[in-house]
Amino acid sequence: MRVIAAALALFVLQSTPVPALRVPAELDRYLTKYVGLTPAQRADLLAGRAVTKLLDADPAKEVAVFGALWIAAPMASYVAAARDIERLESGDNFIVTKKISDRPTIDDFSQLRVPDDDAEDLRTCKVGQCQIKLPQSAIERVRREVNWSKSPRTDLDRIARELALDYVKGYLAGGNDQLAVYRDADRPTFVATEFRSMIDRLPSLAEFLPDLKRYLLQFPQASLPNSESFLYWQQAKFGLKPTVRINHVVIVQEADHVVVASKMLYASHYFWTALEVRVLLADPARGNGFWFVTVSRSRSDGLSGFVGRVIRGKVRDEAEKGIAAVLASTRARLESIRQ
Repeated sequence: MRVIAAALALFVLQSTPVPALRVPAELDRYLTKYVGLTPAQRADLLAGRAVTKLLDADPAKEVAVFGALWIAAPMASYVAAARDIERLESGDNFIVTKKISDRPTIDDFSQLRVPDDDAEDLRTCKVGQCQIKLPQSAIERVRREVNWSKSPRTDLDRIARELALDYVKGYLAGGNDQLAVYRDADRPTFVATEFRSMIDRLPSLAEFLPDLKRYLLQFPQASLPNSESFLYWQQAKFGLKPTVRINHVVIVQEADHVVVASKMLYASHYFWTALEVRVLLADPARGNGFWFVTVSRSRSDGLSGFVGRVIRGKVRDEAEKGIAAVLASTRARLESIRQ
């Protein structure tokens, strides 16, 4: 009888359908409509492997990358890491990362120093022909105030810190309207215009995160429920030159998901603007942990024309590798904390 009972139990187990693993409905809708993962990529994602994919973007000036994976750790651990940006973005290619005070002061930029290559380039920098992305007023100030025969580095570092402080204060008071108009090339680049255009090319943001889109475009007039935000600056090794960047981070916490968005306000090289949106999505059917989904979109010069066509593929490839590295390091960091 025991043998028969065991056989019946085995038959019941074998005939009972096992629920297929799948991602939450909202994430599935986003993947289907905007990302277009292949069946193999979906299988990798469900198996716990990281997936990355280049997204549609204007090839003449824009790069967009998607990445996702499952992380077996509490969402709160990533929120804590994002708040501690100085630790999160440290080591490797990060030279300095500094969180900016709610009421910025010049002390927030005490570690900001003009890189050697930039200092040399600023000797000959002029409106319409400069190796550093600066507005006309900054270029003219450097030409007017730096004493190249006595202490240029002291003057340059002082001016850089004062310009950064003024820039941050202007943005906090006036939002995107106070973002720079770069005059490093013949044609001016309006950072606010580029950011708005880039956001308009993100229909998924309007569909899934409309309040975030409004906040990013209308800050500081717009409010965002259940959110906190801060600004930080950093100097990082990127490409051929160290780059100084200023970012605005906003963290939104809801019952079943978290959104962390990082908006680039300034970059001394390569970038006009950029936005990275990271969504942490709970999935009780899968267990303790969360889906970590990131979409990075950036605009820069150098991708158009004959030379741009030559380097475009490498830039896109490096961007995708960068997202893959972020996915791997984030999971390693958070899952090690859990253990």
